[in-house]
Amino acid sequence: MHRINLVEKLALFSTHWDPKIVAELNGQHVKLAKILGEFVWHHHAHEDELFLVLRGGFRMEFRDRPEGPASRIVELREGDMLVVPRGVEHRPVAERECSILLFEPAGTLNTGNAGGDLTKTRPGWI
Repeated sequence: MHRINLVEKLALFSTHWDPKIVAELNGQHVKLAKILGEFVWHHHAHEDELFLVLRGGFRMEFRDRPEGPASRIVELREGDMLVVPRGVEHRPVAERECSILLFEPAGTLNTGNAGGDLTKTRPGWI
């Protein structure tokens, strides 16, 4: 057991869309990431994802939500949290650099079903 300072951990990397694992519990990974620009549209067939904004802000876009166009974008600011349920197609978009904490089952691919160049099959620990 040891203290984990998220500010210190965030200072250890500068890459975007490159999640880093900071803790593990009950088969779940706690990850930090810095995001900037548009990510790929994707979904996770078996995993829910929790996003917590630590610094900055971003919007989560959803495709084909039955609730209508207003529900297709959720704006998130510092201190906001959002859970994206499994199977829901989404993409994060950050106009400025944003630091987030992710909580998801170990082994969850950041690009879900989309694959591609941004996929991190083995995120590093920091």
